[in-house]
Amino acid sequence: MPVTGYSGLKENPAWEKIKIAGVENASAMFFYNKGSGYDEIIHTFKYKGRSSAAYQLGKWFGQDLKESFLYSDIDLVVPVPLHPLRLISRGYNQSAYISRGIAKILGCRLSTSNLVRVKYNRSQTEYSKKERWVNVEGIFNIINPSIFENKHILLVDDVLTTGATLEECIETIKKKVDNCRISVAVLAVTPHDILGKD
Repeated sequence: MPVTGYSGLKENPAWEKIKIAGVENASAMFFYNKGSGYDEIIHTFKYKGRSSAAYQLGKWFGQDLKESFLYSDIDLVVPVPLHPLRLISRGYNQSAYISRGIAKILGCRLSTSNLVRVKYNRSQTEYSKKERWVNVEGIFNIINPSIFENKHILLVDDVLTTGATLEECIETIKKKVDNCRISVAVLAVTPHDILGKD
């Protein structure tokens, strides 16, 4: 697997991509390119119902994060949520399964219902990079801010491209919650999106 080695690095390209105010750490587990075998892994668990693959990859990623001092004090693992309509059509949230695997290895709690998606938006894959930022404006909310207060949250997603979805999640949490620390873990990135090259 073409692992990034980012988990032990405070400053790395994943962190650089989303280093908006308040994000402490960010990591990505591996690189993939469209058409590669690793692209097929993501496609399999994202669109073909292989939730077990997402969970297993989450456990592997969790072990990588566990070996890094940067993620030793995580309190809650929080997946980027799907809108209920998309959850019904897909059958499950792949980021929740990745998060479950990470939480199991880190030995911390999983929170899947406090950060919610309140607006249905079309898939980000249908938009240009510029349009993706508009597509995610105002789509998230926090149900109970006190659950996240004074916690170090690990926000988890499957793939990092423009960073628009993650940044909207982070901004929503920061607006609604006091004294909350946020780190980010994404399973995969393309070399093009994160390094500007293939």
